[in-house]
Amino acid sequence: MPDETVTTAALPPPLAVVRPEWVDNNGHMNMGFYMVVFDIATDQLWPSLGLGAPFRARNLGTFAAEAWVSYVREVHEGMPLSCTNEVLGYDSKRLLAVHRMHHATEGWLAAENEVLYLCVDLGLRRVTTWPEDVLERFAARSTGRPARRLALKRRE
Repeated sequence: MPDETVTTAALPPPLAVVRPEWVDNNGHMNMGFYMVVFDIATDQLWPSLGLGAPFRARNLGTFAAEAWVSYVREVHEGMPLSCTNEVLGYDSKRLLAVHRMHHATEGWLAAENEVLYLCVDLGLRRVTTWPEDVLERFAARSTGRPARRLALKRRE
């Protein structure tokens, strides 16, 4: 597990604040809304990798094939949330990334999300290979750090 607290100077600006409708009967953010925030974090990561709108203009998209979430600490209504993103690894058709959700002003880790993304031809709705320029961006950003739960290929 990465260090649970980071300096707030190391965090990007908050990307969400816990909304009242995101809070469940236990008084903390419902687990489904963690995924909403992590999806917003994905949109935050995509431009640096050449993904998102420019990728769709090439008739290509990214689909999440697997996701794993570790809930570390409760978040409550009104708390500002910030996410960091890390490219762990990739191959010709897959990308493995992790998003870490922190309290934006106190720096403590709230949750972690590993996701395995696929490159998809949107016309055929089939997995295809990443374009070379995208692979170059992956190479520049990939830390090579092992994932905690997911893998690029299915374990036999």
